[in-house]
Amino acid sequence: MSTSWSFERADGGQLHVHQWSPEGAPRAVMHIAHGLGEHGARYARLGEALAAEGFVVYAHDQRGHGLSRTDEPYAHWGDGDGFEDCCGDIRGLLERHTEVHGNLPRVLFGHSGGSMMCQRLLSQAPHLFEACVLSGTSGPPPAIAAVGRGVVRLEKLRLGLRGDSPILRKLSFDDFNRRFRPNRTEADWLSRDEREVDKYVEDPMCGAAGTVGTWLSLLDALPTLTTPQAIDNIPKNKPIYVFSGSHDPVGEMSKGVQQLVDLYRAAWLTDVTCNLYDGGRHEMLNEVNRDEVINDLKTWLFERLF
Repeated sequence: MSTSWSFERADGGQLHVHQWSPEGAPRAVMHIAHGLGEHGARYARLGEALAAEGFVVYAHDQRGHGLSRTDEPYAHWGDGDGFEDCCGDIRGLLERHTEVHGNLPRVLFGHSGGSMMCQRLLSQAPHLFEACVLSGTSGPPPAIAAVGRGVVRLEKLRLGLRGDSPILRKLSFDDFNRRFRPNRTEADWLSRDEREVDKYVEDPMCGAAGTVGTWLSLLDALPTLTTPQAIDNIPKNKPIYVFSGSHDPVGEMSKGVQQLVDLYRAAWLTDVTCNLYDGGRHEMLNEVNRDEVINDLKTWLFERLF
């Protein structure tokens, strides 16, 4: 069963939350944090698959995204520290789930930008979930990211926090897509399944590459996610599942994903699983082998939770 409802943020704003529920009493909870330039309803396939297995699944539209957007530009996380504010939103939702569902095991799932927020919460609030899933993620930012941080500050002076910068789009989404030339669409980097790519391109709530303020907060946060202190705060036995396409440019074509996993394992985290799908691009849940991807995720979840 699919429903939706509103959640009041700590600052008084509203978030739209999508919910998929099993027919009977739930036996586990999953919360999904989507990526930049998309929305929670795109996770209906996963929500329905897990609801059929007894999970109650939630996916909120992040600030400036989907049905949570009000008068701000698309993909604008806010005029303050949007990344940390979004992390606070997720934390509030997880606390709400604990109140509603009691002792049911909770799983935090994040994709792309949402996975970076999950990395933060692994360090700051691991007590709020029993397991974590990182999709389309990456590890420490490459050295070139420092240049990007300089560019975004210049764009802030030129356009303001709410500005839509063609330069930042070129350095992010357009650069990701360039690796798959000749391009059929502007979003070929997401999946080899042309029908799924077309759905994204035709969705008016998808495709925004983020405002200057969004990129400012994201690029400032990335170097802090994998410091020794941050990783040391993660409980050693916390189950973490990392999956990605081997050709995902966000994960530096597997390099960044492997770096993250290596850092976790080097810190003696004892339950870190990595699954890299050969030839897959950024959205493995929408890839040509998505049934395999979802089945692998279910297998991992069942082994850790039940």
